[in-house]
Amino acid sequence: MRTIIKNGHIFTESEDYQADLLIEGGKIVCVGRKLPGDEAEIIDAKGCYILPGAVDVHTHMDLDVGISRAVDDFYDGTVAAACGGTTAIVDHMAFGPAGVPLHHQFEVYKKLAEGKAVIDYGFHGTAQHVNDEILEELAAMASDGIPSVKVYLTYGFRLNDADVLQILQKMKEVGGVTAFHCENHEVVEFLKQKYKLEGKTAPVYHAKSRPNLAEAEAVSRVLNLARMADDAPVYIVHLSCKESLEAVRDARRHGQKNIFVETCPQYLVLTEECYRREDGLKYILSPPLRTREDCEALWEGIADGTIQVVATDHCPFNYGIEKQMGKDDFTACPNGAPGVEERLMLMFSEGAAKGRITMNQLVKTLCAEPSRIYGLYPEKGVIQPGADADLVILDPRGSYVMTQERMHGAADYTAYEGMQITGEIRKVLQRGKVIVDGGKFLGKKGDGRFIRRKGLN
Repeated sequence: MRTIIKNGHIFTESEDYQADLLIEGGKIVCVGRKLPGDEAEIIDAKGCYILPGAVDVHTHMDLDVGISRAVDDFYDGTVAAACGGTTAIVDHMAFGPAGVPLHHQFEVYKKLAEGKAVIDYGFHGTAQHVNDEILEELAAMASDGIPSVKVYLTYGFRLNDADVLQILQKMKEVGGVTAFHCENHEVVEFLKQKYKLEGKTAPVYHAKSRPNLAEAEAVSRVLNLARMADDAPVYIVHLSCKESLEAVRDARRHGQKNIFVETCPQYLVLTEECYRREDGLKYILSPPLRTREDCEALWEGIADGTIQVVATDHCPFNYGIEKQMGKDDFTACPNGAPGVEERLMLMFSEGAAKGRITMNQLVKTLCAEPSRIYGLYPEKGVIQPGADADLVILDPRGSYVMTQERMHGAADYTAYEGMQITGEIRKVLQRGKVIVDGGKFLGKKGDGRFIRRKGLN
């Protein structure tokens, strides 16, 4: 089947131009003007922008956190992603039982995703402990299409500095990327217990127990360890504050390379004032929401290239059920919020439409860079011959109010309820097939394919 998208304005990470797209066999075959439309389905994108399908490299579908489970499985979550213009995800696998090899969770997650995902997907490994077997298994995981592993500096399976150093050294050797959740565990736990003893258990104390410097200290520590590992590639997930941003800039000024930085829409749009609302439990996620000053610093970080990726950390729990576990004690509330459907339009409306970033920067951080860093490029995140025909047709003239009723995931709320949005997604294509049209999902359960990702080398 041949499809031609005509009359649209194409945006890539470095260019924008008027052109038509010829799609055949699920691939972009030609980019040009006045392409012959014989025996082709025509999609008229007049007045609209054509973007590569967005790539979200930080989701938590069907995540078991012990006290509860994320409400989006790989069907609900990927339908939401598709309706929000995201056509590929790389999901962070949950911790498994103590002592298991890395492949244990890979096998678990293959069963969770197969037959459910409606868009293409990959996984990140999760390092729970370090020994010679785990270090060797990192190479095997890379061979199996998972050339990335996540390390936590907090929570139950956090790693110490010696373990982190060994992981970084091995991942550099195999051409992979190590992703880090950066918070100082001891400081956070001390402050949480302090506030509990003082009877300060309202949601706002979630933010106060995880201050900016608890994150920034851990970011600096990881960067130093990566430097010791001969500039091993390091990826900072969900960076949320100005002090962490300065730590990254300082490392780069001193010549350190292979530093990749991600932030998320919640840290660009929302502030810690949300915790003072009656529904403040909705916003308990880690790191917490910060100040307006931090938000503006992060927008500047995207604009000047300090931040390469905007992902979501999508991890939804129902406000009316799971989040209520924290109504008398913020430490008992499962951490996380939905966001995979909201991301692209938030970045367009709050970013590009308001002049905080350019359209090229939007495409770079939501599409091209995540694909490049995590081994999906050039099949994903780009508009060029040979790439997968994963595309978004966005009408900049549209507008709507973001509400939970418009969302397609399983969560009972959106963190952005009532926000006025500029622009609207008209169509989403996955490998040349229209899977979203006018907000209606038309795709098929199980059509998503596992992506065997490539390493950096």
